[in-house]
Amino acid sequence: QVQLVESGGGLVQAGDSLRLSCAASGRTFSTDAMGWFRQAPGKERRFVARISWSGGSTYYADSVKGRFTISIDNGKKTVYLQMNSLKPEDTGVYYCAGSTRYYATYDRHEYEYWGQGTQVTVSS
Repeated sequence: QVQLVESGGGLVQAGDSLRLSCAASGRTFSTDAMGWFRQAPGKERRFVARISWSGGSTYYADSVKGRFTISIDNGKKTVYLQMNSLKPEDTGVYYCAGSTRYYATYDRHEYEYWGQGTQVTVSS
């Protein structure tokens, strides 16, 4: 099993920055890909970004390209999501996810492990 714990969410104004963290523990060696998803009220959980434990193979949703950066610290077993130039439409619960599938990218069903989520609210 893999346990994921997110932190770093909060209430910010449009244009501000936040950095989310996801601490992984347990059988992390079984996972190949780590991702961030978000879920706005009344909407489906959607892909934001993903990365491999090697630090490569990064992918982003079009809506966050150029503003968000995903990174990984292997030594700390932590995945980060740096979010800049935040917009009200970025509001939602952000979830960290882990997958044993090296090819996992946009599809949330390809991820087996999930954190409890952290709330990000961006006011206009």
